[in-house]
Amino acid sequence: MKPILPAVVGGLTVAILAGCSTPGAYKKRSDLVSNPAACASKRFEVYFDQDQARLTVAAREAISLTATQLQGCDITRVQVLGLADARTGTAASNQSLSERRARSVAEALAGVGLPAPAFEVAAAGAEGAVVNGVNDPLRRRTEVMIEAQPRR
Repeated sequence: MKPILPAVVGGLTVAILAGCSTPGAYKKRSDLVSNPAACASKRFEVYFDQDQARLTVAAREAISLTATQLQGCDITRVQVLGLADARTGTAASNQSLSERRARSVAEALAGVGLPAPAFEVAAAGAEGAVVNGVNDPLRRRTEVMIEAQPRR
């Protein structure tokens, strides 16, 4: 191993490992990178534009990527919870928007091959936008939790 050299960067002393490569230390990529178990629970969020229930390009990519990661797994449960920002709209309109968001995500998940019978779809409306008594502006989203396990 090469010596560690001290350096001063922006008034902070940092250690730099001289010579980044250590010949022969790693024989293959798997020695450096570990892949998490593919068939494990996945949690992600799908964000929406204000007052919209239409999936964005980023949302479709997140859904597609998750489906690809879970190919070959048994999906035991899919929870989809639609949320809305309580700072705008009435309680009824926020509930409706939350429901439409949850439905959009559930339809997209089913469209990429996740089993619809495993779905639990819910909407929190304006009540879901309040966290510890404060409106959360980042509630323009749908939370997704997918439980998966290896096939037997």
